[in-house]
Formats: sequence, structure tokens, C-alpha cells
Amino acid sequence: MRTVAVVLAGGSGLRLGGTVPKQLQLLAGRTLLEHSVSAFQQAPGVERLVVVLPAEFVAEGTRLLGSRYSKLTEIIAGGIDRPGSTLSAIELLSGDGPSAADFNVLFHDAARPLVDQRIIADCVAALADCQAVGVVVPTADTIVEVAGGVMTSIPPRESLARCQTPQGFRLSLIRRAYQLAAADPDAAGFSATDDCGIVLRYLPDVKIRAIPGTERNLKITYPGDLKVAESFLAATD
Repeated sequence: MRTVAVVLAGGSGLRLGGTVPKQLQLLAGRTLLEHSVSAFQQAPGVERLVVVLPAEFVAEGTRLLGSRYSKLTEIIAGGIDRPGSTLSAIELLSGDGPSAADFNVLFHDAARPLVDQRIIADCVAALADCQAVGVVVPTADTIVEVAGGVMTSIPPRESLARCQTPQGFRLSLIRRAYQLAAADPDAAGFSATDDCGIVLRYLPDVKIRAIPGTERNLKITYPGDLKVAESFLAATD
């Protein structure tokens, strides 16, 4: 079954600072977006690439990426939030209608520019016999639940992990999850931060396989994260 990668770069990245979204800021001479797109361009298991950007930066993304990536077929405008950007990609990929041949989709945050080929390959391989995958790393810290400034519980650390991307799904499955979300009258009270969260809420019987991630696959959020990423790159030179 073929696999399409969607690089989600629709956010503003205000916490990183600067005058452009973080996905267009530089890491070792290339934008975060270019690093992420390059990773999927190199992945043998990925046949097609789609990039999602804020509407006002689609032209800049087109100029930046140009024709340098043979797998890149579209650069499209995203929604007002992460789920909205994913939905824009789902609608594009569903252009042939629900009766068209199904395929797998990997959704990856452009803010994770150092995703490696092993992670991508493991996600592609896992989707050969499951419908949903997510990349996770164990948490080294004890995690507590807090309400009103008071600790209320401490879940067992061995049962907890931190989510990364890519997250992968059958297109038909993630499309159905978003259709159910759109029809949910209580959706406003649920704030999804990723696509696995949408599937867990609206298709709870679907098992999401956990793929081991790495600390190198960090999300660039604050200025200090760029320095950490630079150190990872320097260590591999």
C-alpha cells in the first residue's frame, strides 16, 4: 500500500520569536521546513509529499522548495489550528472520493526537523498490518496531575510516554475520525493537539501502535531548542 507524507507547517511559532513562522527559520543554513521535507524525500517508503503552510506563506514556501523535491506534489493552505491543517490535507488527499483506493498517510510536524530514516521506515512498515501508528519516547520525569495549583495524582511513569511525529493512518480511518469530530456537538470542549488524539476520542476501538522515537526528534518551540538541534547536527557531522 502506498504512503503519502504530509508535512504540517501551518503554525505561527510565536514562542520561538522572530518575524517569520518558526518553520521558516534557519537551522544550520536551511529552514526547519526544508529539513523535514528532505527527510521524507529521502525515505524509500514514501511516494508523495504534501506541505501545509499558512495561506500567507504558501507563495514563500513554493519559492523556497521550488522543484527541488521530486516527491512534492502540492503546497496548500492550512486551517486556523493543527486539526484544521490536517483536515485541509485530508480533503486534498480524498479528492477522488471515498470509493478510491485507500492508502497510508504520515503526518509530520515541520517543527521536528531531525526526524530520522529509521523512524519513518518503522512507521511505514507498521502500517502494513495496522491502521494507526504514533511515535513516542519514554518520559524520564515523574508526571503529576495538577488542579488549582495542587498535585492530585501521580500516574505510573512506566505507563507514560511523550508523543512525537510522524503519526500515520489509513486515509479512510483518519478521514472518518475527522468526520465524527465535525459532527460532535461537544467538540468545542475537546482540544486535540495531534491526530492520534482525534482517533483515540472518536474511534476508541482502533489500536494505535507505538513506534519508538528518539530524543533527537525534538520539537523546536523555544530559542534554546535550536541550539540543542544544532548540537545534534554537529554530533553527526
